[in-house]
Amino acid sequence: MSSTDRSPQPAGLPRAAELERVLHDALQPTQLEVIDESSQHAGHSGARPEGWGTHFRVRVASPLFDGKSRVARHRLVYDALQLFIAQGVHAIAIETL
Repeated sequence: MSSTDRSPQPAGLPRAAELERVLHDALQPTQLEVIDESSQHAGHSGARPEGWGTHFRVRVASPLFDGKSRVARHRLVYDALQLFIAQGVHAIAIETL
């Protein structure tokens, strides 16, 4: 692969696998899916090269959600991903299962 075939990682922007790793460590999920939906936002302000995410969808089930409200479950997810949000992730759609 030549250097023209690779795009360098924009400063601070993650790939879906990085979010997945952090969520796995923080929430011990029984089900986890992280989908990079950034390509659906191409052309918008702040769009980045394909594969470097700014918009993600997270579907997650975790025993840590037991007995918690929807807002509290979402807060657990946002808290786990705060570093990425601070580095430029623009949107995270959360579906807690």
